Amino acid sequence: MLLIPAIDLKEGKCVRLRQGRMDDDTVFSDDPVAVAGKWVAAGAKRIHLVDLDGAFAGKPVNANIIKAIVAAFPDVPVQIGGGIRDEETIQAYLDAGVEYVIIGTKAVNEPHFVSNMALEYPRHIIVGLDAKNGKVAIDGWSKLSKHDVIDLAQHFEADGVEAIIYTDISRDGMMQGVNVEATARLARAITIPVIASGGITSIDDIKALGAVAHEGIIGAITGRAIYEGTLDFAEAEILAQSYCIL
Repeated sequence: MLLIPAIDLKEGKCVRLRQGRMDDDTVFSDDPVAVAGKWVAAGAKRIHLVDLDGAFAGKPVNANIIKAIVAAFPDVPVQIGGGIRDEETIQAYLDAGVEYVIIGTKAVNEPHFVSNMALEYPRHIIVGLDAKNGKVAIDGWSKLSKHDVIDLAQHFEADGVEAIIYTDISRDGMMQGVNVEATARLARAITIPVIASGGITSIDDIKALGAVAHEGIIGAITGRAIYEGTLDFAEAEILAQSYCIL
């Protein structure tokens, strides 16, 4: 199982939000490239980037920083989400060396876009489903849709996407623990991999996810915990790697 450090970008800085609220952020660094280097040195096998400004603007805002991180660590796969609403953006990121692009709001609003992109860019498209009480949120988590997260995941599985990133909004950035039950339920409902996100606080959360990794959970994204020190990334990465994801 992969442990994937998150670098959330706002106004060129590395920040973390609480429950996706742009007005409730904590700045951790003015140098996101250096932050990426820290996690790579600690053993990260993949990096998760989010263009928070892009998610709200509907187009890339921090693309230059994202490209700088990719260029600085060419051997570490990068997945990027936030503001990816057209094929031109996907092509630009892939051309820059990004391995996976994450489609969120656009996937919910225009599902046919995902099927087209999965066909055009096989093995590079991930769908991010951010949910609260089982319903998917859109537009940087500012709106709740009527869509059920499992129904949508099954739809995108049929479209041929590479994986689903599942985020429990109620847990994200709140240091309350990951929603293992909901994540495992989703993983059992589909055959493509699930990446857990939201709420990872301590080594106990890695153990809890590891216990159900065989259901199809290939990774977990962690943010605030590794920045505030409640989770030692290097230690947790070694533990995560010990769990079978078959």
